Amino acid sequence: MPGSLAWCTTCLVTGCEPSCFCSVQGQERDPLMMKVPVFWLISFCIIADGCDGSLGGNDDIKTKRELSVTKKKHPGPVHEYELLLQVSYKDAKEKRDLKNFLKLLKPPSLWLHGPMEIIRAKATTYCGNHNGVLRCACEDGYTWFPASCLDPQKCYFHMAESLQSCDCHLNNLTQSVNFCERTKVWGTFRINERFTKDLLNSSSAIYSKYTTGIEIQLKEAYKRIHGFESVRVLQFRNGSIIAGYEVIGSSSTSELLSAIEQVAEKAKAGLRELFPLEDDSFRIFGEVQCNSIVFGFGLKNDEYTLPCSRGYTGNITAKCQPSGWQVIREMCVLSQLEELKENFSMMEGNATEATMSSLVRNLSVIVQQNPSTTAGSLASVVSILGNVSSLSVANNFRVSNSTMEDIISIADHILNSASVNNWTILLQEEKHASSQFLEALENISVLVPPAALPVNFSGEFINWKGIPVSESQHKIGYNYQTEIFSPNTSIPIRGHVIIGSDQFQGSLPETIISMASLTLGNILPITKNKDAQVNGPLISTIIQNYSINEIFLSFSKIDSSLSQPHCVFWDFSHLQWNDAGCHLVTETLDMVMCRCTHLTSFSMLMSPFVPSAIIPVVKWITFVGLGFSIGSLILCLIIEALFWKQVKKSQTSYTRHICMVNIALCLLVADIWFIVAANVKATVNPSGICIAAIFFTHFFYLSLFFWMLTLGILLAYRVIFVFHHMAISLMMAVGFCLGYGCPLIISVITIAVTEPSNSYNRKDMCWLNWSRGSKPLLALAVPALTIVAVNLVVVLLVLTKLWRPAVGERLSQDNKATIIRVGKSLLILTPLLGLTWGFGIGTMVDSHNLVWHAIFALLNAFQGFFILCFGMLLDGKLRQLLFNKLSSLSSLKKTSKQNSSDLPAKPKFAKFANPLQHKGTYAFSLTGESSNDITLTQFLSTE
Repeated sequence: MPGSLAWCTTCLVTGCEPSCFCSVQGQERDPLMMKVPVFWLISFCIIADGCDGSLGGNDDIKTKRELSVTKKKHPGPVHEYELLLQVSYKDAKEKRDLKNFLKLLKPPSLWLHGPMEIIRAKATTYCGNHNGVLRCACEDGYTWFPASCLDPQKCYFHMAESLQSCDCHLNNLTQSVNFCERTKVWGTFRINERFTKDLLNSSSAIYSKYTTGIEIQLKEAYKRIHGFESVRVLQFRNGSIIAGYEVIGSSSTSELLSAIEQVAEKAKAGLRELFPLEDDSFRIFGEVQCNSIVFGFGLKNDEYTLPCSRGYTGNITAKCQPSGWQVIREMCVLSQLEELKENFSMMEGNATEATMSSLVRNLSVIVQQNPSTTAGSLASVVSILGNVSSLSVANNFRVSNSTMEDIISIADHILNSASVNNWTILLQEEKHASSQFLEALENISVLVPPAALPVNFSGEFINWKGIPVSESQHKIGYNYQTEIFSPNTSIPIRGHVIIGSDQFQGSLPETIISMASLTLGNILPITKNKDAQVNGPLISTIIQNYSINEIFLSFSKIDSSLSQPHCVFWDFSHLQWNDAGCHLVTETLDMVMCRCTHLTSFSMLMSPFVPSAIIPVVKWITFVGLGFSIGSLILCLIIEALFWKQVKKSQTSYTRHICMVNIALCLLVADIWFIVAANVKATVNPSGICIAAIFFTHFFYLSLFFWMLTLGILLAYRVIFVFHHMAISLMMAVGFCLGYGCPLIISVITIAVTEPSNSYNRKDMCWLNWSRGSKPLLALAVPALTIVAVNLVVVLLVLTKLWRPAVGERLSQDNKATIIRVGKSLLILTPLLGLTWGFGIGTMVDSHNLVWHAIFALLNAFQGFFILCFGMLLDGKLRQLLFNKLSSLSSLKKTSKQNSSDLPAKPKFAKFANPLQHKGTYAFSLTGESSNDITLTQFLSTE
């Protein structure tokens, strides 16, 4: 397939005798095009007419070439010309011939009255026909410099393949400006002069003045740099005057940067001849964070403000971020909307129903004629509708069907899902705009008279339905159903409103209005629980001057992977989502039903905390584990009661078993209250049994943790202070103050602070709340995780002591026994000190991972069972006592003997039962009490 070759030249004419200098440029053309005098155009046209102009060739390419020509200087003014050509070729051989032709090309002899010289020629960009699309790519050693390629209006980067290419849906690239280049660097400097908006208009005289002067001075400074080809001013910014320019070269980036820095003083001196240049403002960059056609180039956190395009008023501001230029403020308003606002303000004092209808009609026409809605235009539309609403309500205007249809048409247009980003930008400046829009819709809706109803307006992004109320509401109540299709899905999102007939007693209202939208719920801000999101349609039901006590609403889930639904309504008083008077009734895989006690705009919030697929597994593990734990803890307390006299003979054993008993007791009571809370419906009696269950569950779980902290402190004390003994009364006082005093203070303060604001408990279940600003769940999570961290340090301290070689012990001795002791110690200490609760961090950090939730539920639901196994049954002393007790029960003849006999000094299971005993330097107390006492009491030598 033949291809096409394009190149350009830039010629310098000195006085009346022309000479030429060519820069690196290129342009794709169908006909032969040149920015030179006509005779040059004719001359090259004749040459081009002899070439095959069809696309194709084995290389399937068109190639862009550049010619550079120059001549010795002659006195007189210098003029610059640019030549842009396209030449086709049939195959790779013709392409090589064309390259060789460029190398050997000499300037024509008939150039006015003077000679010229070609000093540079290069190929950078090649193009070819690819499935009807013109695809261009870079020659070896060259690259695209985003954010545009060729024609910024009609071409775009193609990144599907490893080779970056530029795709254009046209063959005539007369506007092409950005070809492949070898090197680009950028520079900025500041001019101490007042910035004017004309500097943002490339066609203004002042823009031309600054651009021409800067480019002439920079070219003069850079022209002797090896590889320099051109310099171009790209932008002016406010801040005095900040000028930005780019330099194109054929050397490497580092070489070009180094050369520019070497001549920086010369460039500054030249610029100072024209402008008051600010000292130390001259900067050169080899790489820029952001680069676009609209905002130019910039570094991280740079901000650039531009006037809006033609037909709009206002400015747009972007900030350079890692992902590129991001619009942070945009107040571009259609000029027609500005005129409409002015007209409205003029007629405000003499408004009538007819003028209101006419204004809404004009607004609808303007909005429909301009499919792209800017953030500034959104603000104007919201403002106009708000004024229409306020004025109509104040004057008790009626709204006709046609006017209401125009209102819904306007709403459907600005609620287009493509406008969500513009709403986000608008809400950064006017955070209540979406709430004002919803309020205006509701206020206008109730002005439709009963005689104009029933009517139903169904748009793509909003549905509106109004009915006149009749006697039938006494029998059938009110039923509203809607379906809205989410973008890119074929499954409808449904909404359903049911008001029972018992709610319509006595006098009836005039109308009932309902409307539903998916987009409207997404643009209303979530101010408290940032992790939650609206996961269903927003449904608004309005009955003017009428109150109801019960309304049921069903919502389809937009994202079924989200969980923890919260039934909420938009609170216009506090401008936020509120759940007061709304409760969850049922939840299925794809639907949520809510019950509310008032009318307004409803939706549901859901959080990505626990995926719905995990909940059944976690529930099963929890309740099975709690069953085992409760039984195990009761058995633990029975064992302690049976052998209390035997285990309290020493101070160490006594304090340890006091901690054990209280840990088992607190966990037992906490588990029981947890089951009670799980089986109480929060929606039935949230202020009664549910509140009590939450309080006691909170208190006893805190007590559990603080008793585990007490045990950890006791263990650390015995390990560190081997020969020091504290009075048992003092130890008990500290233990009970920590174990019950601190939890009581925390739990009482929590309920006292949060319950008055109705934020103590969750609305969908009996547990401490997390979704509101106060977050009372932190009153459990923070102490618990802190205690787990402290106890982890204690365990590491104990393990370090156990692993240390004993005095006189040979280093080469087999460490198998030590490893066994360490392992058994971990089994004992992990459940007793609550280390398993540390897995709760995993459920918070990676909440979608089933493994974290399953491990957390498994270890902590079975904690009572683990305490029985590892805290009791691994204790050799208790095991021996239990064995003797069971033996006595099996043999009545030996009962008195077994009950009166003393235990042997070295019971059969003593060695196994003391996993923390260490041969050598340290040993644990073996004074006839539980051999599981992990207190260091004496120095021993193995010799």
